[in-house]
Amino acid sequence: MTEPRVRAAVPDDLDAVLAFWKTAAEGTSISDDRAGVERLVARDPEALLLAESGGELVGTVIAGFDGWRCHLYRLAVHPERRRQGIGSALLAAAEERFARLGGRRADAMVLVRNETAQHAWRSAGYGPEERWRRWVKPLGG
Repeated sequence: MTEPRVRAAVPDDLDAVLAFWKTAAEGTSISDDRAGVERLVARDPEALLLAESGGELVGTVIAGFDGWRCHLYRLAVHPERRRQGIGSALLAAAEERFARLGGRRADAMVLVRNETAQHAWRSAGYGPEERWRRWVKPLGG
């Protein structure tokens, strides 16, 4: 198996990314649409990282940095390619990005019901912060 190549997404990748998330990502959110992902890439062209192997999209992660904190979203690996180091390569690229930007701590959004993802995050050195709870309010119409 070849090492995955990790690179930043470009606008031409976005339809493939959205289709990939339907296969590889657990759940969707209100911003998982073309307009939302276009805004992400336009605002921060290095935030959406893609892993490719043999010309095929095999993984994604969003490595968002707001100038203060580092946030990880949409770590997804193709179901047939899991446990091959793709997630680790994506996290390494994200963490390198954060270090270049001066980030000091990364956090990840992980669904409570996704035990497979929780195991993967723990294996990568991340741990839950039980004293915090995420509060959400949808905006707009």
